[in-house]
Amino acid sequence: MARKHLFIVLLWGAAIVALGAFLWVRVLEPRMTQTVGDMLGQGDYTLTTTDGDTFTEDSLKGAPSAIFFGFTHCPDVCPTTLGDILTWQEELGEEGSPLRVFFITVDPERDNVDALRDYVSWVPGVQGVSGPREEIDKAIRAFRIYASKVPLEGGGYTMDHSASVLLFDENGRFYEPVGYQEDPDRVLSKLRHLTQG
Repeated sequence: MARKHLFIVLLWGAAIVALGAFLWVRVLEPRMTQTVGDMLGQGDYTLTTTDGDTFTEDSLKGAPSAIFFGFTHCPDVCPTTLGDILTWQEELGEEGSPLRVFFITVDPERDNVDALRDYVSWVPGVQGVSGPREEIDKAIRAFRIYASKVPLEGGGYTMDHSASVLLFDENGRFYEPVGYQEDPDRVLSKLRHLTQG
């Protein structure tokens, strides 16, 4: 009898754990993720674009946007990602015309607006974004990306930073990330959904 009772208790316990896991995966976790996504990009930063415009959280509204953090002395990730963005633009053609692309520096000490303008000039439509260190740090926190200065042997430094492109819809809400070197067909599918509503 005690064994049967123990079995029933264990069975009910397993059912409760399974129900809890189901509720977490299907209900609670997606809501938490959506809440964080709604807050992404929101903050009191004020930066300047290479077109001379002010860049704030309101700049994300009005049209779909792709946001990428990087720096002009980046040896690989940044030029590769800019090349990927150029390929996406070429593949999408007119379909991609609503998409605005912003390259925000994580290294404002070396990347003023003029340096960024030169750096992104080979990718049509990409706007560089810079500003004082304090404002860049506010933007880094607002977009919840990682960026850190790494000293180099013999002096100087490089920057370690997140490599994802963050996509936002026309209302300024986070849509989805694009991972570094993500499958091009998958990226184009994301961008088509984003730009076509």
